[in-house]
Amino acid sequence: MARVKVGGNSGIPADATAVALNVTVVSPRSGGHITAYPSGTEQPTTSNVNFVAGQTVPNMTIVPVGADGYVELLNRSYGDVDLLADVTGYFSPSASAGGYTSLEPFRIADSRTGQGTWGPVSGQSTFGLQVAGNGAVPASGVTAVTLNVTVTAPRGAGHLTVFPTGQSAPDTSNVNFKAGQTIANSVIVPVGPDGRINIRNGAWDPADVIVDVVGYYSPGSKASYIPTTPTRLHDSRDWDFPVEGQDFRWLPLSDDDPAITAFVLNTTVTDTQGSGHLTVAPDPYTSAQRYSGTAPKPTPPNSSNLNWTRGETVPNLVQASTGTTGVIDFWNRGWDRTHLVVDMFGFYDKS
Repeated sequence: MARVKVGGNSGIPADATAVALNVTVVSPRSGGHITAYPSGTEQPTTSNVNFVAGQTVPNMTIVPVGADGYVELLNRSYGDVDLLADVTGYFSPSASAGGYTSLEPFRIADSRTGQGTWGPVSGQSTFGLQVAGNGAVPASGVTAVTLNVTVTAPRGAGHLTVFPTGQSAPDTSNVNFKAGQTIANSVIVPVGPDGRINIRNGAWDPADVIVDVVGYYSPGSKASYIPTTPTRLHDSRDWDFPVEGQDFRWLPLSDDDPAITAFVLNTTVTDTQGSGHLTVAPDPYTSAQRYSGTAPKPTPPNSSNLNWTRGETVPNLVQASTGTTGVIDFWNRGWDRTHLVVDMFGFYDKS
């Protein structure tokens, strides 16, 4: 177990209620997972980063801060593991970045099609993206955005770093990858004064990059983050009820509370029977319509939250919008069934 001092450390205020950490597992000796939780509380049964022996894998987590200013990172494997924890943001009553506005995911960059940047991103190079004024993101007043960043078909091993324009690239990573791997990670990044962000390919070889926007922070946004005790909401293994290929699992998470605009979830696929990707999006139909069988199958957006190949266990943080109904869909965009695990760490409330 590792205890990490966050409250009152490195510019994080002592009254921080939660922190956004990018947790990277390096060279684990055996398979397992990492559980992040506030110091001084009972160890939860949830997971944040899943890994196999020898793997380097990152995952974003938003974890409540204990009363003593610490968070705990628990190694739930039978071997030693090296951990990197990069702070990318915090939540506190004194924060001035404003509240959060959740969005239905939309794509702003795909180097495979020339959207946002043309062709694979060269090694040791940086490209910029306009986020303010793009899609449903306001043209001004945006302090930070929430993204899902995916690397696909990298020619060699490396990492991506996402950072605001007007600054130098920090000595941190957001997405780590090996040659040929497709992997995604959630990213919260401040927006530069020109409304843009930068993405640097720290590898020596080219890689394709995909960027989806899922929300933004601004002084005009009303939803504040409420951290909760980490809780497992769904585990399809409990009933041997995997999500079939090209099908979805719907969860009525806030159908009785319209003040909740989004949930912070860790989604994990396991026992995957083929390749695919997961798309998380609000359902346009109510839970009553779903239970009665009168709601048709919706159309998922052109976005992805995590990618997998056969036999993998892959997690990723999702800041999932509740839309207008409070029902959230989890789409298996592959052709083969997979098990799905959903853990909750908090929610955004506009009341």
